[in-house]
Amino acid sequence: MNSTSIGQAGTALKYKGGLHCDKDALTDMFGWFLQVLLACLAFTCLIAKRFCEPRIRRRSWQIWFYDTSKQGMGAMAIHLANVWLAGQYQGDPCTWYLINFLLDSSMGLLIIFIGIRTCQFLAHRKGWEAINFGEYGKPPNVNAWLAQCCLYVGLMVIVKVSITLFMQLDFWENVKDFILSPIDNPKIELAFVMLIIPFFINMLMFWVTDNFLMYRDPSKRRRDSCEVSLLEKARVKYRNMRKKKRDSESDGLLSGDDDIIDPEQVPIVRAAVSM
Repeated sequence: MNSTSIGQAGTALKYKGGLHCDKDALTDMFGWFLQVLLACLAFTCLIAKRFCEPRIRRRSWQIWFYDTSKQGMGAMAIHLANVWLAGQYQGDPCTWYLINFLLDSSMGLLIIFIGIRTCQFLAHRKGWEAINFGEYGKPPNVNAWLAQCCLYVGLMVIVKVSITLFMQLDFWENVKDFILSPIDNPKIELAFVMLIIPFFINMLMFWVTDNFLMYRDPSKRRRDSCEVSLLEKARVKYRNMRKKKRDSESDGLLSGDDDIIDPEQVPIVRAAVSM
């Protein structure tokens, strides 16, 4: 038996034992290809979100880049940390990566929301405009963007430390045993873990997080609501005017018919009809 056959037999035994993904599967050529493809798809989702914004409130490309680049750096930091941590656990690294990713997308999103709202509260309370996420001054200041990037990456560090500590609980071993148990092909498992499942979850997570990060002017929201209410009032007034016009025209037609018949000729008309 040659060395190739021995290697294939050893790989088959390893997969049979439940270790579907190789320890280096997340960082080999196929793994990196899936990761780059996922990053491109997620970036495309954020571009599409910009075009879904109302035209009058659509962000400029510079503001959009400032908002989304924070997410990009934070997501890259979390992703690289998950790839490294997946290889530190005993067992299938794909399964550990998926568990970390799902926790980042649920428990981590809650931590991000609390952190962003806390920074915005401090910005309004203390006057620290540089940490007010989504607001960069007029004209946009790159220093405010850098400060918010550092804050957002710091939130990602808090998320990753919290989830790593949460992952130390014993019951995750049982979760690991069945979460991807129906899949016995390492390539398909890697595609599910690195591309298919993260694509749909990232699309939702990036969309929601972008709403947290983008600036919303309270005065603009009030102005928009006033414009809508004024427009509605104008429509109601226009409908009432048209209704009054139609009523006046119908009254004019009726009065015109009455003028055709002279009141003095009414008895003569009635006598003619009776004959």
